[in-house]
Order: sequence, then C-alpha cells, then structure tokens
Amino acid sequence: MKNIELTIPKLGESVESVQLVRFTKNIGDFIQEDEVIAEVSTDKVDSDVPSTKAGKIIEFRFNEGDEIKIGEVFAIIETSEDQNQSLQKNERIEEKTIETISTSQTIHSNDTNQFLSPLVKSIIQKENLQTNDVLQIKGSGRDGRISKNDVLNYIQNKPFKANNSSDTLSENNVILSSSFGAKDEIIEMDKMRQMISKHMKKSKQTSPHVTAYVEPDVTNFVKWREENKVAFEAKYKQKLTFTPLIVDCVVRAIKDFPMMNVSVDETETKIIKHNEINIGIATALPNNNLIVPVIHQANELNLEGLAKNVNSIVDKARRNKLLPDDVKGGTFTISNVGTFGNLMGTPIINQPEVAILATGVIKKKPAVLETEFGDIIVARQFMYLSLSFDHRVIDGSLGGVFLKRISDYMENWDVNTQI
Repeated sequence: MKNIELTIPKLGESVESVQLVRFTKNIGDFIQEDEVIAEVSTDKVDSDVPSTKAGKIIEFRFNEGDEIKIGEVFAIIETSEDQNQSLQKNERIEEKTIETISTSQTIHSNDTNQFLSPLVKSIIQKENLQTNDVLQIKGSGRDGRISKNDVLNYIQNKPFKANNSSDTLSENNVILSSSFGAKDEIIEMDKMRQMISKHMKKSKQTSPHVTAYVEPDVTNFVKWREENKVAFEAKYKQKLTFTPLIVDCVVRAIKDFPMMNVSVDETETKIIKHNEINIGIATALPNNNLIVPVIHQANELNLEGLAKNVNSIVDKARRNKLLPDDVKGGTFTISNVGTFGNLMGTPIINQPEVAILATGVIKKKPAVLETEFGDIIVARQFMYLSLSFDHRVIDGSLGGVFLKRISDYMENWDVNTQI
C-alpha cells in the first residue's frame, strides 16, 4: 500500500491561497481518480478539487473554513502500487471565471451563525444585502450552507421596494411586474448574462463615451491575407484569420500613442500607464453570451505568435476552458462586429480600460482613384472602424489620430510581407 498526498492545485497566477468550503467525501471512503474530493473558494471563483489518484481516504489535514496555501497538502489517501499509474492532474480543474467584485462593507460569519465562502460574501457585499436578508436565504448546500446560487436566486426573487424619494427603479429592476402582458414570456438571465449586464451598466456610468469612425481601404490588407493564408497554415499549423492582422495594426498604433494604453485609478485623479499591451478579444459564446479573453504581452509577439494566441484563446472560450488568468489584465479590447454582418458598432468600453475598437464587415465598394490619365472608378475593399474612448482622459484629438493611425496601418499593409 502507498500513501498519496493531495495538494491544492494552482488556480491562476494571482491566487496564493483558497478557503476550504467542504469535503465531498469522508475519511474511510473510497474515491476514484479525478473524482471531486473538496470544494474551495476565493473571493473571485469557486472550484472543485479532484483526487489525482484512486484510493481510500485516510486523513484530512484541514477543517472546513480553513485557509490553505496553493501547493499545500490537505488530504492523504491510501492506494496500492497497481492503482492508477497516470501522472498527477492537479491542473485539470475546469473553472468558470467571475468578475472581480469590489467590497464596501464587511459581513462576518458569526452575523448569521453560518459559514459563508469568500465568493458568497463578495456577492452579498456587492448587492448590499443586510443581515436580515442573509437570514432569509435558504441554503441548499450540506447542513443548509448558503451557496452563490442561493444568493443569486434570492436577489432575483427579492420583492421590489419602491423608492419613496424618487420615481426611479432599483438597480435590480428595469420594469415593474404590473407592466407585463398576459402573453409576455419571462426569461431568467443566466449568471453570465447578469454579470455582463452589470459590467456594461457600470462602464457607461463610469466613463463618458465618445465614438469616432473611419473607413479604411483594406484592399491590400485583404489581398495579402488571401494570398498567404494557405502557406501560413502549412508553415505554422495555424489558421490565419483577419484578427491577428488587426491586432498587429492596433499594437503598432498603441506603440505610437502609448496614452491609449492606460487606466484611471479609483480616485479618478491618477492615470496608470501600462507597460504591457494586453489585447482583449471580445468572443461570442454558443449561448449568446460574451467573454473577453486576453492576449498578454501582444507587443512581444510576431504575426505567428499573434495567430497562435488568438486561435488558442478563442477556442478555449468557446469550449468553456478559460482559466481566471485568461480574462485578466486587458489594456485594450477589439470587438469584431463584422462577424455578424454589421457595418459598424458603438462598443462599450471594457473597464478599467479606456478604449475599445469595433471592426465592421469588409465589403467591396466603388472608389474613385487618381491616375496619371485622370480619375477612374474601380472596385475596392472597405471596412468601418469605430473607436469608443473614455473622454475623462482621452480627448477627441488623441482618439481621432489614434484611430486614423490604425486605419493607416491597415491601408498601407505591405503586400510583400513575408510569412
């Protein structure tokens, strides 16, 4: 027989410790390889911890509610030598990211005589729930423990209270129940849609949005990609879409105008100028929700590296395989509304960034070109670019010349560029 130590796996670069929510098994139980043995929580995400081997559980080294460092041994199982010769798979945890929620007050476990995970506390604090609210929440977990789903369900079903000092509705209500028609369909938002809703609303409340437009002639841009996509895939084993080409132009423009790669601190008195250029790619999911995975240090990547990173993060997003670090640290976002056949869009800034670029559909149009024999009308490829920017720190002149610079890089794409 052999004793195997189970450790807390890495849950992202910024996560140093977790709080043990509960064990799903008891001492003496037999557990299969990859079967969940514990649930852990941070203030950002809940995760399941699987066993890396099959065997009998003989020891737990922590109690529920304890904080455990990443890599620390939390349980021991007994297994025979012939059981499961596979390598450790601590990092095969499938995670779902949740937006970092700021806190404004402290709720302690002893207020409700109930253990509350960091994630549950953060939701309670964000929604400004009082102790009386928490006491009304019926926990669905073991021993009546409150889960994040319990809190979200309570918030959704909480009776509406009119604001006596105003005719406005509360944050969580857009339309009164009395306004529903007899044949209207009520569709509950899933959790991701609720987070997107709050994130977009917060962005419009935080930043005064201004949107500028240009319409570059991208004929050479399109021609080069069409002529090189097959050879590029054969050489690098990566599909060459328009996205990495656009990212390349955006990165070059940011290098020219580094004050587009900034954030505003929470006091709104300081500008944070970022050294890394981390490009978010707005990605539509099969369930019609949206997520923004990030290409980190895009300024250090060549076209091959950009294509590889774009293909990887988009694929992970669509397969729900993104890790917390995959959606953190963005400094500028690109949203391709042309995917849906749209000419242009007015995108909402992805906070805490200060600008976002929308790229429209590429279409052939008649264009007037000057020649030595006079003006001629020819068919050329055009697309709209629209840049929404934060007018607190970006004036129209900077936003305008930055957008024009992106356009110039696309219009003047070198058709002799070697792959």
